[in-house]
Amino acid sequence: MIRPFLLTLFVVFISNNIASSNLPIIEYKSIHHPVISKTGMVVSQRLSASKIGAEILKKGGNAVDAAVATGLALAVVLPRAGNLGGGGFMVVYLKDEGKTIAIDYREKAPAAAHRDLFLDKSGNYDKKKAQFSLLSAGVPGTVYGLHHALTEHGTMSWQEVLEPAIRLAEEGFSVPHDLANTLASSPYKQRLSSNQASANSFYKKDKSNYRAGETLRQPDLAWTLKQLHKEGPDAFYKGEIAKKIVKEMELNGGLITADDLSNYKAVEREPVVGTYNEFKIVSMPPSSSGGIHLIQMLNMLEPYQIKEMGFGSAGSIHILTEVMKRAYADRSKHLGDMDFYDVPFGLMSKKYAKSLNESISLDSLTPSKDIFAGDPYPYESPDTTHFSVMDKYGNAVSNTYTLNFSYGSGIVIPGTGMLINNEMDDFSSKPGVPNGYGLLGSEANSIQANKRPLSSMTPTIIFKDEEPYLVLGSPGGSRIITTVLQVALNVMEHGMNIAQAVNSPRIHHQWLPEVLMIEDGYGADTESLLTNKGYRLYSSRTMGSVQAIVREGDYFYGAADPRRPSSGAVAP
Repeated sequence: MIRPFLLTLFVVFISNNIASSNLPIIEYKSIHHPVISKTGMVVSQRLSASKIGAEILKKGGNAVDAAVATGLALAVVLPRAGNLGGGGFMVVYLKDEGKTIAIDYREKAPAAAHRDLFLDKSGNYDKKKAQFSLLSAGVPGTVYGLHHALTEHGTMSWQEVLEPAIRLAEEGFSVPHDLANTLASSPYKQRLSSNQASANSFYKKDKSNYRAGETLRQPDLAWTLKQLHKEGPDAFYKGEIAKKIVKEMELNGGLITADDLSNYKAVEREPVVGTYNEFKIVSMPPSSSGGIHLIQMLNMLEPYQIKEMGFGSAGSIHILTEVMKRAYADRSKHLGDMDFYDVPFGLMSKKYAKSLNESISLDSLTPSKDIFAGDPYPYESPDTTHFSVMDKYGNAVSNTYTLNFSYGSGIVIPGTGMLINNEMDDFSSKPGVPNGYGLLGSEANSIQANKRPLSSMTPTIIFKDEEPYLVLGSPGGSRIITTVLQVALNVMEHGMNIAQAVNSPRIHHQWLPEVLMIEDGYGADTESLLTNKGYRLYSSRTMGSVQAIVREGDYFYGAADPRRPSSGAVAP
């Protein structure tokens, strides 16, 4: 086995939790059993944030109230991904209205951005500018998106859902092991400590590390949250926070202006919808590529006897891989911000899937060099984190948001305690040159002013008998879509409970490079059969971090992925 080019560095710890309305919340150490409740569920990558969301549900709030409170809390306790300085996507099912909406609060390119922004004088891609400078920052959307979701679809006040996050920032929280480990690790410490505002936020005055169990207080971030408490999103997009962002951009070569901030808007979009046997799949439309390609891959898999092949068999892995390669080839050509590019929704056609399946052999792999983006037009028809919430009223929220890399650009805006994103690298900076996740792009995802960069985030709600059944999503860069696909299949095809579905090993292939990433947990004979078939296997310690909920009858079953430490499923 060969170590991967994108090796996940986090050690796997188990941190699932079980609770009911009649019992105190306790920590549960088995990875085979979900948390069970009759009163709702919150699952996120930080147990402390899940508890805050669950408290909101306990007070009578709905799933949107709990989701916004959870997202704001994660901005404090999960600094590598939870954020105010990034953006994301939210898929919401509103029981009383009988509809699902998609809120796109993805970052936007500043007005001064242009196609060649990250090319040097020789026309070559400049990695440092694209990933670790203020040029890489898109106009943040998280504050606008969460506020919009709450005021349009929640029941509580903005101030009420903000207060727990303010307490966490002001009074501090106990540093979990994984946060202590990442902050102390060489690549992160070098990047974060080289920026004075970042060093002030995440290290002691002498730049020494916080150890696990010590209290981390973030007074600058508390100031920012208090500004939001007092003035709402205007504080971020027009007020004192905006002034600090613009000042830092002007001093250090960033592009975001006061006009960029004041002009930012989140957008409500129609979700993309597909079917897989008796299930209805509802997910995020562009600027996410996740929803379209999740449905595309499920369409391709539907004719195969996936259950009979058996989970983890060489045959089922082969089919999954062939399907993944074709979807990612299409992604490289056809996906971008649909406000700027005519995305072919024929990618989700059953007929298009059938045409792609004609080139798949059960017996042999198709080399990636022989796979090209397809022509879906004839079939045209009408470090990131995820959290999931379901409430007793029948509402559901699937939310994924991000700074892009862990800790984003590594740059904190002075005086705010807030890390700024490096999402501009998600654009295609130069045709044929991969971004930080090895993904290729084309004109559809070229850099343009006010455009949203393409994302792989895939917040999804799966319906059964017209009711929300499975709510899920994941971080993981290019591996998000395939991670969500496999967990969904584990439930829909293999009949696993949600904890088993989340904890089972995963694979990933993204067309280029020609490698099959594979987690530990598959049999040696399976790996041998795949190698004999011609696959080049790369061992990956972890892929993604799925936070998921299944509702069956009166019961909610939650599972927090043990691939990321300190995650938790909590019931009110």
